[in-house]
Amino acid sequence: MKKDLISIKDLSAKEIEGLLILTDELKKKKGKFSKVLSGKTLALIFQKPSNRTRVSFEVGMYQLGGNSIYLAPHEINLGVRESIKDVSKTLSRYVDGIVLRTFEHKNAVDMAQYSAVPVINGLSDFSHPCQALADIYTVKENLKIFKGRTLVYVGDGNNVCNSLLFACSKVGMNIRVAAPAGFEPDKAVFEEAKKLGEKQKVQVILSNNPVEAVKDADVIYTDVWTSMGQEEEALERKKVFRDFQINKELVSLAKKNVLIMHCLPAHRGEEITDEVIDSPNSIVFDQAENRMHVQKAILIKLLAKES
Repeated sequence: MKKDLISIKDLSAKEIEGLLILTDELKKKKGKFSKVLSGKTLALIFQKPSNRTRVSFEVGMYQLGGNSIYLAPHEINLGVRESIKDVSKTLSRYVDGIVLRTFEHKNAVDMAQYSAVPVINGLSDFSHPCQALADIYTVKENLKIFKGRTLVYVGDGNNVCNSLLFACSKVGMNIRVAAPAGFEPDKAVFEEAKKLGEKQKVQVILSNNPVEAVKDADVIYTDVWTSMGQEEEALERKKVFRDFQINKELVSLAKKNVLIMHCLPAHRGEEITDEVIDSPNSIVFDQAENRMHVQKAILIKLLAKES
């Protein structure tokens, strides 16, 4: 793999396949890798709060024999108290890798530019690569193959949606995005994913109609309608996204054994109902668990080579 993981756009299909294979081995043989990152330290710089990202990286690093340091927003005040360039250069002298969870994608790009150690994007407003890699691993774990399968993303065309477009089009899985007008995924991302899809002979489709989009779906995926930093838009977004809720009626239009996915946290009763997220078809908490296994694979690929 390349030195950093900032976006799935930067990964080749072969690199993604390698990560998924290693993830499978890590999940099945936890003890085998217990010392692979012994003596390594990972810095976690978080401008946005987190449950899964922080815990999965901290526990994952520990299980690989390494150590992690959590740096909360007020401790660095990134870009205000100290420039990203100086933080990046300083931390590179202390640690072996950096995870940045930030608002602006440019922060992750800049951190990687100035860092002498690998930088992992733990989330930005444009991309959430660790989440999407865990998602496609979870799909493969359940469906065994990508070819001929269709994932339908229903909701806001946000960072998760952008990353899923890259991931699905690269591994050869059909993806349809159903989003309200004005809330579609990044246009450049969609066009690039469509071109990648043509090479893989898979469909990459954008729609404003969730009812049409979910027909014959193997997977239905959703995310919150209002992300962190968009709280002032919450009431308006509830109106706009009202017909994009993943409920029993919408799910009934897909395949009988359709898998239900959500990257969490979920606003139950808004983008997804309790009976759907808690149904036998839901693999939401498998996704959450697999964040740790995929991230352990990423850490090995990026940090172990630095030994």
